[in-house]
Amino acid sequence: MENYKLATTVYVNPTKGNDANTGSKLAPFKSLTRVLKTINLRLSPTIIHLASGLYSTASGEIFPLVVSKEVILLGNEATKGKGIIISGSGKHQSQIFGWQEVAMVLLDDASLMGITVSNPQTKGSGIWIESSTPQIANCTFRNCGREGIFICGNAKPLIVDSVSTGNRSAGLLMAGNSKGEIRRNVIQKNKLGIVISDFAAPLITKNQLSANHMGIAISRQAKPVLRHNLLEGNSLGGLRVNYRSIPDLGHPQDSAGNVFRNNRHFDVHNNTSFKLISAGNELNPTQVKGVIDFIAVTTQNAQTNSNANFNDINGHWATAFIQALVAKGIISGFPDGSFRPEAPITRAQAAAIIAKTFQLPIIQNVKNFIDIQAGFWAAGAISRAAGMGFISGFPDGTFRPEKNLSKIHAILALTNGLKLTGGNPNILQVYQDRAQIPSYATNAIALATQKRLVVNHPEASRLEPLRDITRAEVAAIVYQALVANNREQPIISPYIVNPDTNTPSFSDLRGHWAENFIRALVSMGLTSGFANGTYRPNKLMNRAQYAASIAAAFQPAVEDRGPQFTDVPKSFWAYKPIQIAASSGFVGGFSDRTFRPHENVGRLQVIVSLVNGLNLSATNEDVLEHYTDIEEVPVYARKAVYIATHKRIMVNYPDPKKIQPYQKATRGEVAAMIYQALVTTGKTTAIDSPYVSDLRV
Repeated sequence: MENYKLATTVYVNPTKGNDANTGSKLAPFKSLTRVLKTINLRLSPTIIHLASGLYSTASGEIFPLVVSKEVILLGNEATKGKGIIISGSGKHQSQIFGWQEVAMVLLDDASLMGITVSNPQTKGSGIWIESSTPQIANCTFRNCGREGIFICGNAKPLIVDSVSTGNRSAGLLMAGNSKGEIRRNVIQKNKLGIVISDFAAPLITKNQLSANHMGIAISRQAKPVLRHNLLEGNSLGGLRVNYRSIPDLGHPQDSAGNVFRNNRHFDVHNNTSFKLISAGNELNPTQVKGVIDFIAVTTQNAQTNSNANFNDINGHWATAFIQALVAKGIISGFPDGSFRPEAPITRAQAAAIIAKTFQLPIIQNVKNFIDIQAGFWAAGAISRAAGMGFISGFPDGTFRPEKNLSKIHAILALTNGLKLTGGNPNILQVYQDRAQIPSYATNAIALATQKRLVVNHPEASRLEPLRDITRAEVAAIVYQALVANNREQPIISPYIVNPDTNTPSFSDLRGHWAENFIRALVSMGLTSGFANGTYRPNKLMNRAQYAASIAAAFQPAVEDRGPQFTDVPKSFWAYKPIQIAASSGFVGGFSDRTFRPHENVGRLQVIVSLVNGLNLSATNEDVLEHYTDIEEVPVYARKAVYIATHKRIMVNYPDPKKIQPYQKATRGEVAAMIYQALVTTGKTTAIDSPYVSDLRV
């Protein structure tokens, strides 16, 4: 687990949840408010999964809901948030516009995906974005008293593939010095589709604006760039330009490509004293008001592939994976500047990517495939990928280079080539469509899932193993393979399948005193069970396992190389976690320079380790009388015991008043105390348990 950031995953269900729960998939919170209040104190990225239902004051929401930095709200992108409805309004004080009625406020790096938002107040806004850079994808904004989305200040949002409908004032309004990109949205049945005012200068591209009173209204000194939009059937007109605003409607070398069709009174109304230039737009000259100069497009500006600046991936779910591989020279786009993320990929193209990505020894001799000629562009790559063990041909001696690669064979290629072993078939229960997985691939898919190689969009729980894999999906799983191989840092994405957050109940956890702590850590990807579906909470934990748990949970910064223990060779499975835990002060060795990794860790060792490693302190250390066995604690460790108690890290079962310092620690006890330490550091929410020792009791 040392490869993964501490990205918290939380579940909310307004009908079946309870705000006293842990927020795991099996025990979701009821309200989004409960989660967001806690998240504001965290330093880690957080993914919040929203179940179907109405999120309103009736379900415990307090508006406006403020979505902070590095928080992803995830509903259902495939349905654009159908049935996942946030509806309400509350007072929000804008630094620019004063008090406003707002349903949600999005701060920097916040993401909203697959959710419906409504604000029924007369002057209510659905989303408020002020001088921040959030991302909105595949959402619906409807029936707001004013506008669906209000953007102001120096905001630079990315709003893609969403629907804005039935809003009384506007589908979307941009003011101030805002920029950003508005791409591929459907904006219909609003009074005004898009309003752009003040000095706003966004890119408005590939949107469909229909059945509004006005499609796009531009005023003051706004300078938006309009490209490839469809403005059709708006009851007043398509585009109105007022005051001193100057929209970019194309240039001789840059065709704008906007289409104006069947708008009632005008397609374009230039209500300014300036002459507008229109190049490459489709409109009816009789439907034009004001002065517009129609310029012929002399040369189509051919865009070139400039690394990650593709013209078709902004707002795409796999953008971060694609850009990372492009930067490494592993994958590229097309001469027209596109990447074509949803296009299928052939077996030859996949071989080329694998050959560039992995520089592993050739382990097998490869016979020439009868359908690969020496001059074929991918002949060398195919030979190398096959020689490393990633891919193979067919029984008839062919490779079939132009055949599209299926998703399951892409995953099989990576698990085979990386020589991954293990795999728990029980993990496959995470997939709704697991029955489609061929029997020959079940273990490999389970292993890939366990190693977090699998990335599924738009639903993480749907593998779709038999369909052709897309270029975007290949980028994602290849990148995840690099992460699993310790060659890249993780990318936070809600579409990486996390087996631990979705695996069925462990057969030996129900009713166990540490169940809630363990399930919470499981949902965060910080612990896991065994291949037979058990967790074994009463099993003792050795020092190597404890060091690995510490490295995964806290990811401590390591400034110096850790001590070299004589009994921990570099080939030992926990060598790196032990180095991390030791160099950061969580664990230490013995005077004979050994670490004794197989020795069971004691309860007192865990307590002292957490206090020292986290540099915790307290002002008093003599209030320990409520422990009945405090005399058994060595004098040197009593301060740590007091601090752990004061910070509510101490978890004692079955008697909260007994420390049991010389008892060996179980997996359940370690999980509980590590979880409480994460609570202390603000990285997760508290769990109510009678076994958390408290000085106030």
